[in-house]
Amino acid sequence: MDYTLIRSKRRTMALEITRDGQVLVRAPQRTSQAVIDRFVASHADWIATHQQTQQQRAENHPPLSDAEIAALRQKAWEILPDRVAHYAAIMGVAPTGVKITSAKTRFGSCSVKNRLCFSLYLMTYPDRAIDYVVVHELAHIRQKNHSPAFYAEVAKVMPDYKERVKLLKA
Repeated sequence: MDYTLIRSKRRTMALEITRDGQVLVRAPQRTSQAVIDRFVASHADWIATHQQTQQQRAENHPPLSDAEIAALRQKAWEILPDRVAHYAAIMGVAPTGVKITSAKTRFGSCSVKNRLCFSLYLMTYPDRAIDYVVVHELAHIRQKNHSPAFYAEVAKVMPDYKERVKLLKA
């Protein structure tokens, strides 16, 4: 099986399947090639499953044109500030600003200074999923982690948040 090997000062081996389906193996510097090859071979089923998942994800979310990206950005600016204001009022929090990014690996983030960032790609998901991401990021104003207290903040506003998370993973 083809893979890219990255040796580092880590103690364990790890596998990663990239967005384009490539296999990355991270291994401690002194691990023998034979041990690494056995590790990869022993995870062949896992690798095949996750490569198929990445292939399906790529088919379901093909690359967008510049015009499509611009349209998503416009839609994000039309929708997200109002959704943030709506849920911020319900939650009793005050973000310092909203920014729209073209991040592909995360839907949103909340800075230490309570500035919220949202990916324009979030606009390709259902409204219920968008609202979940907004509430999730607003909850970070109170809880800067993903502790049980954080999810309790989310659940106060959105008791069905687990169902909404599934929409983002589908």
